[in-house]
Amino acid sequence: MKTLLLARHAKSDWDMAGLRDHDRPLNARGRRDAPLMARRLSDAGVGLQRIVSSTATRAHSTAARYAAAFGLAVFDEPALYAASARTILAVASGLPDDLEVAMLVGHNPGMADAVAELTGSFVEFPTCAVAECVVEVGSWSELIEGSGTLRRLRTPRAGVTDRRGSPTRPTP
Repeated sequence: MKTLLLARHAKSDWDMAGLRDHDRPLNARGRRDAPLMARRLSDAGVGLQRIVSSTATRAHSTAARYAAAFGLAVFDEPALYAASARTILAVASGLPDDLEVAMLVGHNPGMADAVAELTGSFVEFPTCAVAECVVEVGSWSELIEGSGTLRRLRTPRAGVTDRRGSPTRPTP
């Protein structure tokens, strides 16, 4: 069994005219929410072992907050920038098999579509949301459509919802 965390970058700043989309930084809310979500995952005992991020500034900055909370490095993956669900799951299928828990940090609509393709669950995926997907495979290369289950969705504002979208107890 593997656990794949699919994370959308935190809220980005749109106030810098002329800045390429790829280069947009986090705004104040994003800089607040990303460490909050990282702390929630850490406090929940999620045993994160690898973080792979889109190279976009806002995604990499979000991933860096998770990395700081877990004492990990961020692995940059250019293919995650504006990626489709198929590309996101292809990146996940290439993860080393000795990893049990990994996170991919990217963008919508790809992340929400990847959750739907992997688990059959259609979720609202706001900025800084993290979908925890359990996959009954021995090797990441065995990931296929429908092979996972959405265990929970965490969002900065709502806390945690279960796989049916129902709120569960708030997380710190």
